[in-house]
Amino acid sequence: MAETAPPSAPIETWITGIGLATSLGEGLDAHWEAFSHRRVNADEKSFAPYVVHPLAPINFDAQIPKRGDQRQMEAWQRIGTYAAGLALDSAGVKGNTDILSRMDMIVAAGGGERDLVVDAGVLNAETKGNAAPGHLNERLMSDLRPTLFLAQLSNLLAGNIAIVHGVTGSSRTFMGEEASGVDAVRIALARIAAGQSDIALVGAAHNGERKDLLLLYEFGDFNLKEKYAPVWAREHNSGFALGSGGAFLVIESRAHAEARGAKPFARLTNVVADHARRKHSGDVTSTLESLWSRLGNSTEGTAIVTGATGAEPATSEERAFLRAHPDIPVRATGTMFGHTMEAQFPLGLAVAALSLSRGALFASADTSEQAIDMTRPPARIVVIGTGHWRGEGMALVEAIN
Repeated sequence: MAETAPPSAPIETWITGIGLATSLGEGLDAHWEAFSHRRVNADEKSFAPYVVHPLAPINFDAQIPKRGDQRQMEAWQRIGTYAAGLALDSAGVKGNTDILSRMDMIVAAGGGERDLVVDAGVLNAETKGNAAPGHLNERLMSDLRPTLFLAQLSNLLAGNIAIVHGVTGSSRTFMGEEASGVDAVRIALARIAAGQSDIALVGAAHNGERKDLLLLYEFGDFNLKEKYAPVWAREHNSGFALGSGGAFLVIESRAHAEARGAKPFARLTNVVADHARRKHSGDVTSTLESLWSRLGNSTEGTAIVTGATGAEPATSEERAFLRAHPDIPVRATGTMFGHTMEAQFPLGLAVAALSLSRGALFASADTSEQAIDMTRPPARIVVIGTGHWRGEGMALVEAIN
């Protein structure tokens, strides 16, 4: 009887490029400097009573040189295309047509931005009784650009990245709020680990400065109102402060990176996801414990970067999980960046990999009991993503010595 060959070990996967454009600035040095000063950019006035974290000033020409390309994109696409360009630059593959032509692209995206002027015109006509039969169809056909169908198509971000930066390998766009960011990274890692891909661009973007989104989330009572507070200080005023930002990563097999002489930021070892039923108190906590056990993680030299939203009851249940691991330093990206929805998990991975590459856990912007100072370089960082409504995920990112 012939022996069955043992399954091959997963291919080691490195993070070799990071692109960040957020409320704290653009690029890695700017973010590290902001972390060191515990800087937070929150706006309580522009969309009062709602708190948002607005995008820092950016010269989009630097990554999207054609003004025509910029004009046909809404803000979320410009942010994402810009952050993707930063990631490609960081990885040293910008303009390398050989690599870009076979690079996978996996994007997490929302439903796109609405045209508020058209929406307001339609609603005003209805309320004033000026809407004749067929009025709505007429307005939609005459007022909306070809790139819009009530809202922009989710895969337009990937399409614009392909046009502007020449990333023309396979392309996938996932939807599903925070969980889509988890799955985008999970699938990218799985393809590389299985030998189905050598290199991938993965990430997301979010424009939190949108009246339509604030209205949408207000229906669920999810918005943080009146005054900014760190994520862990919102028990009596729960909610998330929407943030604007883009986070993209270049991940690739170790062999591919070494062959082109690329230096890694960190090793992406594992990504796991689940979908708690959230029918009973404690469901999220137990799901996070289960994911933690599946990571194959050691607690020594470990830190946690969480995308906790501040919305209840999910945040309290996540905090119960964290309190069961009291000696592990925790950093909450929602405190610093606001909540960037689909981009929150890639954003956590980006700052985790940046920390590992700099040999230090970035400073906390809050004073919670989990915000422990870490005096020695972290060996590994667990990134947690708990959706405000659905979906949980974790990733293990490790230092490369």
